[in-house]
Amino acid sequence: MLEVQDLWAGYDDVAVVRGVSLRVADGEAIAVLGPNGAGKTTLFRSLVGLVRPKKGSVRFEGRPLHGLRPHEVVRQGVAYVAAERELFPQLTVLENLELGAYARPEGARQRLEMVFELFPRLAERRGQRAGTLSGGEQQMLAIARALMAQPKLLLLDEPSTGLAPRLVAELYRRLETLRRQGVTILLAEQQVGAALGLCSRVYVLKDGGVAFEGEAAELRGSAQLRMAYLGGT
Repeated sequence: MLEVQDLWAGYDDVAVVRGVSLRVADGEAIAVLGPNGAGKTTLFRSLVGLVRPKKGSVRFEGRPLHGLRPHEVVRQGVAYVAAERELFPQLTVLENLELGAYARPEGARQRLEMVFELFPRLAERRGQRAGTLSGGEQQMLAIARALMAQPKLLLLDEPSTGLAPRLVAELYRRLETLRRQGVTILLAEQQVGAALGLCSRVYVLKDGGVAFEGEAAELRGSAQLRMAYLGGT
């Protein structure tokens, strides 16, 4: 579904992502791990057109994404949830969700019912302003809003940021439900245990490049590998 080849990206003359190649098949859940500053966010932003790659290619279902603007990437079937969530705080939960369907208005009512079933708490708070929600509720709303665009591929950048362990566990249960429903997921994460429990394969970034690529079970089962690539996390 997604194929990234020798991608270089950054800001001004500074390369933050250096020669990254990765692939995501239809229906997979894939994790991109690594410490702060490894290049995870810049990689994701370059996949969706928020950062223009300096070199390399990004192809989605065989079609090039590199060079497209963010709204054009959404129309291709790729939705991105930033670590900052970027909700409209003065709008209600329902209004935020309705805005998520702007690119694909057909079937929006059915998708709204689907996300309320997936996140019942949002259904209870549909008339509440997004800025008054808890951190966990805001993260659920950000993901639900992305789902309203009916994406084929869901990109999640640090979805556990700022959440208590109990809320991280709840969030990942919802992501597991999405995975079982066939949603393809690529996520960047520092909560290594949660990510390895969801994802089948892993890419570890270090200094902007891929330091490790393999099965999640391999990384999960080896303290030596985790120490080498993730500092023992």
